[in-house]
Amino acid sequence: MKFLSLIFSTLVLIGTINSAYAASPTPQQLEQFKKLPKSQQKVLAKQYGIDLDSLNKKSSGDEPGSGVDTQTVFPRIEELDTEEEKLDKKFKPEVEELKPFGYELFAGEPMSFTPSETAAVPDTYIVGRGDEFQINLYGKENQMYDVAVDREGRLAIPDLTPVHVAGLSFAEVKELIKTKITQEIIGVKAFVSLGKLRSMRVMVLGEAYKPGSYTVSSLSSLSHALFVAGGVSDIGSLRNIQLKRAGVTITTLDYYDLLIRGDSSNDVMLKAGDVVFVPAVGKQVTISGLVKRPAIFELKDNETAEDLIKMAGGFKAEAFPQKTLVERYTGNSFKTVLTLDFSQKPVDYYPQDGDAIKIQASSKELENAVTLMGAVAHPGNYAWQKGDRVSSLISSLKTDVLPIADFDYSLIVREKNINGEIEVLQFSLLEANKDPSFDIELQPRDVIVVLSRFEEKVDEKRVLSNMAYTEDQIALQEKVELWQQYENRKFQEYIGIYIEEKELKEKDVDSLTQLLKGEKEELKEDEYSLFSRQLLLKPILLKLQQQASSGNEAQLIAVNGKVRFPGVYPLVKNAHVADAISAAGGLLESAFLDRAEITRLSQNSVNKVQHIDFSIESALNNKSDNQYRLQSKDSLNVFSVPNWQEEVSVQLIGEVRFPGTYSIKRGETLDSVLNRAGGFTEFSAPEGAIFTRESIRLKERAQLKKLSEDLRREIASRSFQNSVTDSSLSYDDTNKLLEDLSEVEALGRLVIDINEIYNGSQSLELENGDALYVPAVQNTINVIGEVNLATSHLYNKEMTLESYIAASGGFKQRADEERVYIIKANGSVQMPNEGRWFSVSSNYTLAAGDTIVVPLDAEHMDSLTLWSTVTSIIYNLGTAAASLSVLIK
Repeated sequence: MKFLSLIFSTLVLIGTINSAYAASPTPQQLEQFKKLPKSQQKVLAKQYGIDLDSLNKKSSGDEPGSGVDTQTVFPRIEELDTEEEKLDKKFKPEVEELKPFGYELFAGEPMSFTPSETAAVPDTYIVGRGDEFQINLYGKENQMYDVAVDREGRLAIPDLTPVHVAGLSFAEVKELIKTKITQEIIGVKAFVSLGKLRSMRVMVLGEAYKPGSYTVSSLSSLSHALFVAGGVSDIGSLRNIQLKRAGVTITTLDYYDLLIRGDSSNDVMLKAGDVVFVPAVGKQVTISGLVKRPAIFELKDNETAEDLIKMAGGFKAEAFPQKTLVERYTGNSFKTVLTLDFSQKPVDYYPQDGDAIKIQASSKELENAVTLMGAVAHPGNYAWQKGDRVSSLISSLKTDVLPIADFDYSLIVREKNINGEIEVLQFSLLEANKDPSFDIELQPRDVIVVLSRFEEKVDEKRVLSNMAYTEDQIALQEKVELWQQYENRKFQEYIGIYIEEKELKEKDVDSLTQLLKGEKEELKEDEYSLFSRQLLLKPILLKLQQQASSGNEAQLIAVNGKVRFPGVYPLVKNAHVADAISAAGGLLESAFLDRAEITRLSQNSVNKVQHIDFSIESALNNKSDNQYRLQSKDSLNVFSVPNWQEEVSVQLIGEVRFPGTYSIKRGETLDSVLNRAGGFTEFSAPEGAIFTRESIRLKERAQLKKLSEDLRREIASRSFQNSVTDSSLSYDDTNKLLEDLSEVEALGRLVIDINEIYNGSQSLELENGDALYVPAVQNTINVIGEVNLATSHLYNKEMTLESYIAASGGFKQRADEERVYIIKANGSVQMPNEGRWFSVSSNYTLAAGDTIVVPLDAEHMDSLTLWSTVTSIIYNLGTAAASLSVLIK
């Protein structure tokens, strides 16, 4: 009983909160809800979003017969799935399940009935026993009477003789009463309206959802009775609803007329004692696919395929009814499939019960069309006619392409067979618009790809911003980019390739595409220009690689060396060296025209690799010469001009007569540049000069990184061996060292004797980016490291190393007193105690600008093998950095 009460109350709550019905629960329903335990009430209220306080207030205010419509039918509650059914749904693939057409309109859950009192009453309403009239008298007398039609069908108005009104229409009764009052009461007129209407009992039988006897309003029609019964069951018919009166079928209602055509002419009014009978469903046919209203339809015996298509709303625009599939049960435990043409009139098909019809989709392939994409002003699909050429689509290089377009390199991607394999044709926009012989004739389904002459997005935007675009031009560019992002995907689908967010897997790429790997740092996907070679050629290259097979080599080539965009490119039809150079963006200024090389892989030769030397200048001047034709997997290497160098410069900073940046020629030495700078000033201290080189800085940075990794590995290894816990090496010490090491900046300092170089005793050949810092005369000695006060002292030639350390507060507890060393002003290192770390003589002298370094005791710190080296590097680089900062200031 509790379970039934819970389900009943849940239905009440659903009906209460369902805004489509705008209903309130009856007091009886509220009482049922109140009988549930408080915990269940709270659960239900929370589940359906109901305020229990407001619900209790409603229950005290609503009274039966208050004139408010009461909901009689609530939505059907779905049965809860069992745990096994939930598990099946979780792993079962989602399939769109078609439902019988029209059943959801009547799907309800009957609960109780209170006749509606507020509905408008038509003049054609037939008055019967139980109807109540409201009669208002005005004029000489003002009275109001509520008079009901008695069992004899009479209406007894006070002070007047009764009149027989049963069987008359509402309009006739109104006119009869008004006339009678006017005749019998002088000076009085009447206003007549209907008050409460009579109710009546009807039967809803057959395949109704809840068959039985129902009390309905006298204004109810056949549809109302069906609503009250909750609609039809799963096997009930909507096409043959019968109204029986005294055993005789009065009318038959086809609800498809109402649902599809809006015809309610057979939805007649009910009378007391009527029977609404719902027979079982007739022949059912499923229609799915490209129709506007896919569903399961019930058909009558005389209905045809044309009728079925109309019920389904007709075909969608993309439908292909010429190849419609029909699955049919044959009666011998097998199904058969029919392929029919539903586009012809009439259709040679007669539906049978259980048929499943699927309307196929038309192909998305374009017929007699070509596609224009890339750096063009009007990308999209265009109609193709025989004889069309590239110039038919791109007739003006000023209006039809974007300013960023590469006029020397564009492609046509063309299908070459039924398997969808492609071939690539190359052309120049300039030549196609000037010379008809270069204006390639197009074929259906060709894709014309116009690339950008920029590879990086930042370069492209810089050029566009310098062109002073108008607002309209900027808006056009944004629209083109949005369209292009969509069209790139369509293009990949066209050639059978769909690239995910990740880069191409190496196993899917030919080894040829790895030739340039590591030569330059790859950009991120969003850093490339939208129409760059990297993005637009990627799907083409992958498609050419995938369609390669035995006897059909991958149509790819590589272009290396002094070209604008080195990389891998499609091998186009009749490819020439000049085509490959255009594909790579053209030659750089440093390209050597007298000699280049083609590396060719030959499968038929004993020597599989051939190196072919040729002249680029000759190849560019003889574009029709077959000796410059390229083959699959050729690699073209464009050499640099011998001894070519770009602008090379070095910096002189500090105490030179003319400091600044100096351009140098290859092989020039430091003493030559110093002479050009006028030599040193009278305030200079050449012995403390610092010389830095970029190549050395990069090596130092790599060494520091490796050193940090080695140190972390050794510390971790010792921690696992529980050796660290037995020593004085604390976590703070270790962490501080690693942090110091990570913050050290590599300087790239080269220790030199500037005086010997300047005098010509030594020679130092310069490189691009070299810098010389010449400090002013210094008169200090620096003491750093494990002393109590790291500071600087005025140079005093009478003071010794021990004196300076004592002046800095002496050694700390963890200082390594036996390994104190001196960093000279020129960067060299001297050890007071003969060679432990460095093989340097113990003869030493302190000079102005020297730095005394007191390192940590490596043995005290658990004898880490790297500790001493690390601390030395940190102090050394730190001292040099401090010197540079003083100079720059």
